[in-house]
Amino acid sequence: MNNLSEQNYIQQISIDTVLFGYEEKQLKVLVPKLDFKGDFWALPSGFVYQGEDIEQAAERILRDRTGISNIYLEQFRVFGKASRNSMEFLDRLIELNPEKLGEKRHKQQEYDWFTQRFISIGYYALVDISKVVPQKNTLDESIEWYALHELPVMIMDHRQIVEAALQALRSDLDEKQNAFNLLPETFTMKEVQELYETIFDKPFVRTNFQKMILDLDVLERLEKKFTGAANKAPYLYKFKK
Repeated sequence: MNNLSEQNYIQQISIDTVLFGYEEKQLKVLVPKLDFKGDFWALPSGFVYQGEDIEQAAERILRDRTGISNIYLEQFRVFGKASRNSMEFLDRLIELNPEKLGEKRHKQQEYDWFTQRFISIGYYALVDISKVVPQKNTLDESIEWYALHELPVMIMDHRQIVEAALQALRSDLDEKQNAFNLLPETFTMKEVQELYETIFDKPFVRTNFQKMILDLDVLERLEKKFTGAANKAPYLYKFKK
């Protein structure tokens, strides 16, 4: 909202990112809260510069919010309903924050630019949550991880974008084997099963699951074993590069 119309952005194109992390057997999403009166939560989002690739823009947005690079990214859907715009959200924001935003009504160019219909390109990203230090920007009151089943009410269609990202992740797992990006560098087979059960929200039979994962031939078993087990120590694995 700070002179967006004067930036060298492609008009009416935005990027919304769903950043998934995994911790304590919970799938989590990184969500900023806007620094205004009222409860306004939104996905990490942004716009695309004229000379910037779309994926570069998504990488930039996530790098600015996580402090890390080389994040696993998947473009999963384009959101482009004719009715999709931020007018209702922005009007409510102005109504609750007249001292900060009241004059925005008079900056018609900015208001009109921001409330146009935007086509949004959705990306989901997978990270080892322990490596992320969430970064606030100038519009954020906070930025925190929320468990998938405890997400706050978000602006516009951002909750629907999260749900679509989860469905895309589930659909991608067999072909892309990308869930391992949510785990630390080394892990046990039990941890892999717990992760899959969390993503799909259902249990798996241990022996069948282990065979399914090993048959993918994407894991390397290490000689070192996990030392935290009370009984027989399980093997550690890592994802083949």
